[in-house]
Amino acid sequence: MSERSERLGIVMHGVTGRMGTNQHLVRSIVAIRQQGGVALADGRRVMPDPILIGRNADKVAALARANGIERWGTDLAAALANPADTVFFDAGTTQMRPQLLAQALRSGKHVYCEKPIATNLAEALEIAKLAKAAEARGLKHGAVQDKLFLPGLRKLDMLRRAGFFGRLLSVRIEFGYWVFEGDLQPIQRPSWNYRAEDGGGIILDMMCHWRYVLDNLFGEVQSVSCLGATHIPRRWDESGQAYGATADDAAYATLQLKGHGGEPVVAQVNSSWTTRVRRDDLVTFHVDGTHGSAVAGLQSCRAQSRVATPRPVWNPDVKQTMNFFEQWQEVPDTETYDNGFKIQWEAFIRHVAEDAPYRWNLVEGAKGVQLVEAALQSWRERRWIDVPPLAV
Repeated sequence: MSERSERLGIVMHGVTGRMGTNQHLVRSIVAIRQQGGVALADGRRVMPDPILIGRNADKVAALARANGIERWGTDLAAALANPADTVFFDAGTTQMRPQLLAQALRSGKHVYCEKPIATNLAEALEIAKLAKAAEARGLKHGAVQDKLFLPGLRKLDMLRRAGFFGRLLSVRIEFGYWVFEGDLQPIQRPSWNYRAEDGGGIILDMMCHWRYVLDNLFGEVQSVSCLGATHIPRRWDESGQAYGATADDAAYATLQLKGHGGEPVVAQVNSSWTTRVRRDDLVTFHVDGTHGSAVAGLQSCRAQSRVATPRPVWNPDVKQTMNFFEQWQEVPDTETYDNGFKIQWEAFIRHVAEDAPYRWNLVEGAKGVQLVEAALQSWRERRWIDVPPLAV
């Protein structure tokens, strides 16, 4: 570390999984270390010094060795007792997350975690309240909201802030792809995703994402109507053993939003691990407004203004001659877009190190769980469910 660099000890728990390894360790913390740390406003730099903690010593040791991390272990209590490590990060199982975050907060650690922050709203509110109370001791807290930092969504947000859409009308989110059952082709998602008893289910997984995307970019969620489904009732796990799927693998939702200007906005959100892709990306966000529309994927964004809107004519008796895909203008890359997880990690580190503004906290994480419960209730009771402001 340089003379003006400061060490930040981070206990990283549960990073041997796909998301924890790829996005949080390799593409975030290791990448930040390779670039020389996180720059602060006063010219100092903060260098993350992680210790990897997990149950399987062999896996944790191999992961640390592969990424040039000197410290690893299997004793979480010992790691939390070390005052030299001031941040706790969790990417383990959702069921254990509230308990682990509470343990870390009581140990005097800043906490940052994957979503969902809990499997139910009661636990989410409990840990959010505990984190809010810990602010009096100077402790910071955050929850991953990575999709806000995707290039495609950042371009959409730029269009919105520029007034491109005029009055916002509607948003359509199409997410998903075919996840192999496991009998013919190897599965590409963990089998626990399809067992409710293990924290699986696409509503729990994805509604947390859609809550912060909708709230931040398009309007505050007011109510939801949702239909879930378990379309594939039989799957095969990592060892090739058949099992009964107990969690939802698709969800079809309509939401009412209050736009940033107070206007009513309708959002339609389809999430599915049982659909085959014929669109620009694995997820697309189609936004319509009075003055223009835009469609974004993970990276790209295309727009069509009011004055550039074509005049299609409905005639089912002749072949369509318009190529609708060619009628949209690409929103250019006007900056270099870094990894979204890394961007949020850097923001949280600045929040800890210099009290930089940071709004993606555990209260925001609890809002995601609130929408999950409302969507599940809507499915169960077959009706619209209001989503009131959270009292934390």
